[in-house]
Amino acid sequence: MSEETLPSERDAHAGELAENPFADPGLPPHQPRRQDIDEKAARSSERTVALLFTLSMLATVAFIASYVIFPVDKIVYIWPIGHISALNFSLGMTLGVALFAIGAGAVHWARTLMSDVEMPAERHPIEAEPEVKAQVLADFADGARESQLGRRKLIRNTMFGALALVPLSGVVLLRDLGPLPEDKLRHTLWAKGKLLINQNTNKPLRPEDVQIGSLTFAVPEGLEQEQEDYQEQIAKAALMIVRIAPENIKDKQAREWAHQGILAYSKICTHVGCPISLYEQQTHHVLCPCHQSTFDLSDGARVIFGPAGHALPQLRISVNDEGYLEALGDFAEPVGPSFWERG
Repeated sequence: MSEETLPSERDAHAGELAENPFADPGLPPHQPRRQDIDEKAARSSERTVALLFTLSMLATVAFIASYVIFPVDKIVYIWPIGHISALNFSLGMTLGVALFAIGAGAVHWARTLMSDVEMPAERHPIEAEPEVKAQVLADFADGARESQLGRRKLIRNTMFGALALVPLSGVVLLRDLGPLPEDKLRHTLWAKGKLLINQNTNKPLRPEDVQIGSLTFAVPEGLEQEQEDYQEQIAKAALMIVRIAPENIKDKQAREWAHQGILAYSKICTHVGCPISLYEQQTHHVLCPCHQSTFDLSDGARVIFGPAGHALPQLRISVNDEGYLEALGDFAEPVGPSFWERG
């Protein structure tokens, strides 16, 4: 359609609307863009989009580098903002540029290279006919072809690169969740020769202090409430002491690791780590008050009910030369929830 015919068509269209204001206004004639008729201009737009996607990739790399380079407490002066954390400023700027460049690249791609022909669609019933479904698939194929994603490989490759790199910004943020636990969850303060200290009296326990049917709680020697990490340490080292007649102990290892029927088990439930404190003397069962996991202390503290994943770890104990109960080492397996079984 030549440019000379456009004004007359517009006048005729305007006259029709003037006579019947309820007439379908339709769509104005399509005007081709420069990129539609000039391949040189199209390639220029392609390079612009690729440049924006490349800028996004570089900004993402800069985001990660900033996270490594700048310390948390470094303050810089930036006009006109003033004094600001260098880390926060660099993270904000680089992540903002990375996201903006992807958005700007996508918008420029759509406005200059993708098809901009407007097509009216009449209303139709919600349930689509087979012909309509086929038309939708055909339109999708046409749209994929007109987007020139397959043809404009430079845009496609740089876009995929930008979209693949920008999620790394979120991955490196995991550092602020705290230091890695390494093997800290596998060890407690218990060690060979550590005395069992009564948590109520704060005195070392003797065998005669633990009676059949009683439940005593103990902590390792040297753990004081004034310690900065007291709560963290007791959450792993808290001990539950019971005494059962040796002939009533069913598990062979539990009997060998005990002293005259005195058994020492972790107080931390293996479900979600709640402290166990409910003991039933006649059945030798302990109950976690959080989710009702039940353990049989006479049978290696195995789970007999509830969601707990495995038995309570047992601490091997003995008596030293002075007659006090002592540990013969640390727990043989990690205490608390069974994260360690997932390997």
